Amino acid sequence: MFKKLYDKVIQLAKHRHATKYLAALSFAESSFFPVPPDVMLAPMVLAQQEKAWHLALITTIASVLGGMLGYAIGFFAFEMIQPWLEGSHYWSKYQLAEQWFKHWGFAAIFIAGFSPIPYKVFTIAAGALSMLFLPFVLASFFGRGARFFLVAGLLAWGGERFESKLRQYMDVIGWSVVVLLLIALGVYKYLN
Repeated sequence: MFKKLYDKVIQLAKHRHATKYLAALSFAESSFFPVPPDVMLAPMVLAQQEKAWHLALITTIASVLGGMLGYAIGFFAFEMIQPWLEGSHYWSKYQLAEQWFKHWGFAAIFIAGFSPIPYKVFTIAAGALSMLFLPFVLASFFGRGARFFLVAGLLAWGGERFESKLRQYMDVIGWSVVVLLLIALGVYKYLN
């Protein structure tokens, strides 16, 4: 089941419009969409290893542009989205982002590029807290760029050898992820 899905994703990664879809996903994820661009960047690099750096650059630029939209949402419309944010599972993450800004300032944006906290939370918080825009953009570019170039570089370096091993164990990996998600969901429900 997961091997077929993996093969389909690799096939879609070679689609003539895949780069545009990657850019759109990267832009949206930085301001409002919940799916990280790594899930599309990784198979695209595996499918087109010679374009690894180009794909990482597109992902970075689109993500920073999307981050600017997230900043604008926080700066101009935070009062409108705050009730929704407080009622969502993102509120605690938003509060953590605020604490990071208080402790580390603009370095929090750079760190956010590697953290498990959704990047959009940091972009909105940066706008809501009126962080200086130029340092925000520079920290976003270097933080997000470091992450996406690292992902692309590792996958390009591993190449076909990595891709064949990944495909070989895809069903085991897929079912393991499903089991882990079910366990996490059970623990979450039990604790709440």
